Amino acid sequence: MFTGIVKGKATVVAIDKKEQFQTHTLELAPPLNENIEIGASVAHNGCCLTVTEINGALVSFDLMQATLALTNLGSVKVGDQVNIERAAKYGDEIGGHTMSGHITTTANIVEVIVTPNNKTLWFELPTDLMKYVLPKGFIGLDGCSLTIGEVDGNRFNVHLIPETLDRTLFGERLVGDAVNVELDPQTQAIVDTVERVMENRAH
Repeated sequence: MFTGIVKGKATVVAIDKKEQFQTHTLELAPPLNENIEIGASVAHNGCCLTVTEINGALVSFDLMQATLALTNLGSVKVGDQVNIERAAKYGDEIGGHTMSGHITTTANIVEVIVTPNNKTLWFELPTDLMKYVLPKGFIGLDGCSLTIGEVDGNRFNVHLIPETLDRTLFGERLVGDAVNVELDPQTQAIVDTVERVMENRAH
């Protein structure tokens, strides 16, 4: 389980590409690597991956083809950075919202609006997923727990404060970039339940 509070960024220092499979090695500096063990779960841009090898600050993770195809991790190159969050522990403060690390899809940034104290990013999603995107609801974007601002057709925006821009990749994201999306499971459950109830009533 993750909270959507990204703790920092890590650089991809090596990628070992095999058939339908890749191993990414990241340099995890303290405190991101503290007490890390083989088998631990670490979110990369919101995608839950398992530690497979540790060599000092160099930590490796295996990515299956489905992960590479569904998320933006398939386009990551050596030298790129990813947002990092270690798995939550019992008793941790949950400052964001509960996240599984299972990515639903990616969304492209279609507009960036910069103001003196924050940045607003507009995203575009497939129309069939927009029913789960509600104003003031939660959404996971590249592993960050964010509050949805406005919703317009198949577009929505989020407002980012300087702390988020400094700590995460959102300070560098541009129009056209693909961002990993994890929809809020509670919102999905409520929307799907209401749809089923309304459909049953119609019959």
